[in-house]
Amino acid sequence: MAADQNSQAQNSQTQGSQAENSETNSENQAAPLHPAVPLGDAALDQLFRTARSYSYFLPKPVDDATLRRLYELMKWGPTSVNGCPARILFLRTPESKQRLVPALAPTNVAKMLSAPIAAIVGFDIRFYDQLEKLAPQSPGYKTMFEKSPELADATARRNSSLQGAYLMLAARALGLDCGPMSGFDNARVDAEFFGAGKEITGCEQEFFPMTHVRSNFICNLGYGDPSRLHPRSPRLEFEEACALL
Repeated sequence: MAADQNSQAQNSQTQGSQAENSETNSENQAAPLHPAVPLGDAALDQLFRTARSYSYFLPKPVDDATLRRLYELMKWGPTSVNGCPARILFLRTPESKQRLVPALAPTNVAKMLSAPIAAIVGFDIRFYDQLEKLAPQSPGYKTMFEKSPELADATARRNSSLQGAYLMLAARALGLDCGPMSGFDNARVDAEFFGAGKEITGCEQEFFPMTHVRSNFICNLGYGDPSRLHPRSPRLEFEEACALL
């Protein structure tokens, strides 16, 4: 009888431990949904069909918790060798946004200042330093990128652009509007925010104190002002942009 009770207690402890592990794993990584269920029209409209690029925003704040939720969504988008090269600087104070003004084309200044958040989407040209954590099953990639700076740069630029698109979709999924833009001096942004051009002891290349980051594009975030929208421009039809082989 005592043996049975001990066995039941052990089983209970094992089940409890398994439940805890299951909860921990589910928090860290959601199980893939197979087969995937197509999104409904309302979600597709919000993400694509009725979503617009906003130049001007309403004076409604975006809190830090929303920015964290945004990143927790976008980070799951795929990148080459899971390198995750994008580095995002969220400018959310008047002082930080004023630092960006001198680098912008004049026509973009008012647009950026109207947004509660101006996100500088950059890329880490030494993203491969994180591959031991991000791609432990492929230890050779770090050496490959170290030996080919051109490949590392092209990979970082391309995949940070992908991640910038994930950022916009995540923002729309959370009810935010986006205003992506170029029209700025990358070198000035890099010098102002990422330490480009500063000499650092023991490092021969231009370098941001924590990472080697360069700017890609800017994406304004917030709640768009629909009264300032222009009529929507057309898009190419399938036959104009695609081919079937």
